[in-house]
Amino acid sequence: NWKQNLRVAWLGNFFTGASFSLVMPFMALYVEELGAPKNKVEWYAGLAVSLSALASALIAPVWGRLADRYGRKPMMVRASLVMTFTMGGLAFVPNVFWLLALRLLNGLFSGYIPNSTALIASQAPKNRSGYALGTLATGMIGGSLIGPLLGGVLAEWLGIRQVFLLVGFILLICNFLTVFFIKEDFKPVAKANAMSTRELFSSIKDKQILIGLFVTSMIIQISAQSIAPILTLYIRNLGQTENLMFVSGLIVSALGFS
Repeated sequence: NWKQNLRVAWLGNFFTGASFSLVMPFMALYVEELGAPKNKVEWYAGLAVSLSALASALIAPVWGRLADRYGRKPMMVRASLVMTFTMGGLAFVPNVFWLLALRLLNGLFSGYIPNSTALIASQAPKNRSGYALGTLATGMIGGSLIGPLLGGVLAEWLGIRQVFLLVGFILLICNFLTVFFIKEDFKPVAKANAMSTRELFSSIKDKQILIGLFVTSMIIQISAQSIAPILTLYIRNLGQTENLMFVSGLIVSALGFS
């Protein structure tokens, strides 16, 4: 079943990656629309974008531990189902504080991408694992790449709130695809055979390389993503008034294309 699982997981990764990134072109404008103080718009826009990723990073080990106990598919179903409501619910928030709360929940209950990666890694034959994981990675990268441009176009065409409803509907479809088409014959690892985080870290020979990669990857992500929440406001300040969200999405996506 690994080939079928790969196809379904690729779609799920694509739309999950897109759902995280497509809000960037219009988040600052949505914060303004929700009545945030003018001198705090950039602050709240940055929080709204980063809270989800920060919460996801902090809670990931917990979901990983549950995946080892109950399987990867249940974690994928859980993540896509909750994200359906946290992303779709953004269309109905009355103020910026509800926006931040839903973005926080979106991050806390995320985990579709890492669990789908673990699922495919455990199922693909060893001689096809490079192909399988490489193909799967293109789903998340493609979604993250095209997400801002897609979000900008849809926001100009449909309106910001309707974009959130559309994303929620797409994530619901991903949830159904995962429930009915992902197959997993899961056998939990016995506690006696499971390694703790400390044991796993101590077994790594080149810890300095691991830490170095972690730090440099974080710096690259910070430098690449830090302008996204305020880019739309900056473009407007430069005199662009027409198709503002489309232009912002195009610029954010340009980084991914390059």
